[in-house]
Amino acid sequence: MKKSLGAKIAILPTPVWIVGTYDKDGRPNAMAAAWAGVCCSKPPCIAVSLRKATYSYGSIVEQKCFTVSVPSEPYAKQADYFGLASGRDTDKFASAGLTPVKGEIVNAPYVEEFPLVLECKLLHTVEIGLHTQFIGEIVDTKVDESLLPESGLPGLEALQPFVFSPQCNAYHRVGERIGEAFSMGKEV
Repeated sequence: MKKSLGAKIAILPTPVWIVGTYDKDGRPNAMAAAWAGVCCSKPPCIAVSLRKATYSYGSIVEQKCFTVSVPSEPYAKQADYFGLASGRDTDKFASAGLTPVKGEIVNAPYVEEFPLVLECKLLHTVEIGLHTQFIGEIVDTKVDESLLPESGLPGLEALQPFVFSPQCNAYHRVGERIGEAFSMGKEV
């Protein structure tokens, strides 16, 4: 039997993504975002939902683009910091000891030290309530060359991403492989 918890966000886990923008003065900024995910295959798009109160919100609206840098486990403290401090008050890249790199296609910075980067142009803005969802079309994907196998796409083991559990305010590493997608279900 299931117990009703009411209208709660109980979807686990959420990603840990670092959204990069330039402010109106051209200063690089980055923030941690967990209300995010893939939202379309063709064109390839992702969605990130931000509160209007965030410093990054205005930069995305103004610049019409953003990046997403996916941190690996060794950078969990720095990723968490990006969610604690405000770019209004501090240079988060300098404080975290990380390097902002200007996107090659969009006018937004990404985190050099993080293994996976998506450059996105703003496609749609959806006002939802407390959050605004920014849908970005992925115009380029960058991956550290050292993590690329012969197949051309890195696996979870190489990237070492981690996830956020909103219910207990904790980060978790991604678990072990349990089977082949679009294959193991054929046994049913």
